[in-house]
Amino acid sequence: MISVGKIKQYTNVLEKPLSKGKQEVSLSGFAFLFSELVQYNQTQVDNITELERRLEDAGYAVGARILELLCHREKGNRRETRLLGILSFVHSTVWKVLFGKVADSLEKGTEHEDEYMISEKELLINRFISIPKDMGAFNCGAFVAGIVRGVLENAGFPAVVTAHFVPVEGQHRPRTTILIKFAEEVLRREATLG
Repeated sequence: MISVGKIKQYTNVLEKPLSKGKQEVSLSGFAFLFSELVQYNQTQVDNITELERRLEDAGYAVGARILELLCHREKGNRRETRLLGILSFVHSTVWKVLFGKVADSLEKGTEHEDEYMISEKELLINRFISIPKDMGAFNCGAFVAGIVRGVLENAGFPAVVTAHFVPVEGQHRPRTTILIKFAEEVLRREATLG
């Protein structure tokens, strides 16, 4: 380490501290990059389902990395072991890092014991997307569903995560709901932990 006055210069990138650094990305820069991601994947597939799967896979990689980063920064390398703890972590901490605010709501499904929903009135991913009529029900929220799945699976909570549009009365744009359906093993483990 070379020291010049009060400014430290590091000879090796591995010696640099893991500081938080600048935490915001330009919204226009993000919109452009995400648009390119969607357009590239659109040229590689034949149908909407496959496009959503590819976006979800891209989001999964982001989710895995964001879990590692946040566990290191926020929790001192500890991870959540309880179902409600990890859901709260995703709903608040992960959402705040990604979108600058806590998600609008976190709800437990009424029909099934293993389903939870994170709802967002205007999901940032869908804000600048205009969907052609021939693509019908395409939802770019699949990318966010992939991020949530990446966080959950890498924390030891395997789940099927999907994004859905839910129409809201009096609103032009529908609400985006991320539906989380946990694997049976997660529910058994939660029951044994009490």
